[in-house]
Amino acid sequence: MTARFFLQAALLLALLSSSPNNAAEAAGKPPRPTRKERKVEAREKAVKFANMKAAGQDQVSMTKEAAELRSYELRKKKKKGLLKRKDASLAQVLFPGASPEEYQPHEPVPAFVELVESKKTQLPFEFYDLPTCPEPAEKIQKRFRQRRNLGSRLMGHKLQMAPYNFRSKVSKDCTPLCVVEVGGKKLRWLRKLVDRQYRVHITLDQLPVLMRSKELNYAVRGYPVGFKAPPSYTGLKEDEFYLYNHLKFTITYREEPNEFEGTRITSFDVHPVSITHQFSDEKVDLETNLEAANKKDGWSTCTEGESPVNEPETYLALRSGSTGESMKILYSYEVHWQESDIPWADRWDVYLVGSPDDEIHYFAIVNSLMIVVFLTGAVATIMIRTLKKDIAGYNEMQTLEEAQEETG
Repeated sequence: MTARFFLQAALLLALLSSSPNNAAEAAGKPPRPTRKERKVEAREKAVKFANMKAAGQDQVSMTKEAAELRSYELRKKKKKGLLKRKDASLAQVLFPGASPEEYQPHEPVPAFVELVESKKTQLPFEFYDLPTCPEPAEKIQKRFRQRRNLGSRLMGHKLQMAPYNFRSKVSKDCTPLCVVEVGGKKLRWLRKLVDRQYRVHITLDQLPVLMRSKELNYAVRGYPVGFKAPPSYTGLKEDEFYLYNHLKFTITYREEPNEFEGTRITSFDVHPVSITHQFSDEKVDLETNLEAANKKDGWSTCTEGESPVNEPETYLALRSGSTGESMKILYSYEVHWQESDIPWADRWDVYLVGSPDDEIHYFAIVNSLMIVVFLTGAVATIMIRTLKKDIAGYNEMQTLEEAQEETG
């Protein structure tokens, strides 16, 4: 009877172990690779991507080769499940249940500004605290208002619309945005922001803006308010501070008419430029939206077909006039839409590969857990000692009462 039971159990296990391959064969699917085949495949991939790195292939551009290299570097993070981990995209791991947004041609795509922060100081500022263009009207903000997540609510962050106008698949040449007058304390404060390396953060379709360089193989979130040049570069007696007042936005998108309608945004990049714009003779009201007022003519350094570039001769220095008068700043921007083959699910890969300081969060988490464990152990030790004394006291009282009852 016992031998028969063990024979039936062995047959059942054999059937269970062979059932996945049989089911795959019945469904017309290729059988699962063995462990040896998986090792050989992993070794071939390691050699392939090592050769790509040796050949100088970057990891941050939007090319097919760079996307494959990013996916290989993040292969351990692209696993889903606890016991039986399956391959998944980074969007499924980080944002389970999130669905892509499709935009029709010429449809407005709202962009939102976040806090202006610096790694050198813990004091953040709101974007519209800076001497910049005014925020859109309340009517427009209500139309594109988004719900804040739990982290934004706990930190007290307020989502505010950016002053830039983005429309799906609509590229723009240099577009004047507004003129701002800065002087006195405001000018000195702006120089301090540049000196302390404050960065501006903008999001479009939930994507933070990136500054990336294919040559240097880096990608960093946000863009700096400006930059500082030492006396050895400028020839002056002290450091000179320059402001980035022109932004070149590059938005890549993907279209698959057989799978979905419209376009899906896959990246959001910016290239800041510092340029001293030539003002027109026409009088312009300060802090007004020139794009909304359709005042685009008269700017010799910002016209259709022109794209400002960073040149030392035209940098915008943050200093007042010779007689102490305030300086006028013309803010401008341009937008370029480019089609890409990168799928929407892989658009977050560059944020983990391109930022070398993201691993710091792991140390912060471990540090917090160690503090929690230490405090929990200290509180538990104090409570155990207190309860131990109380229990010992109760036991002594009970012993005395029993002794009195026995002696009468």
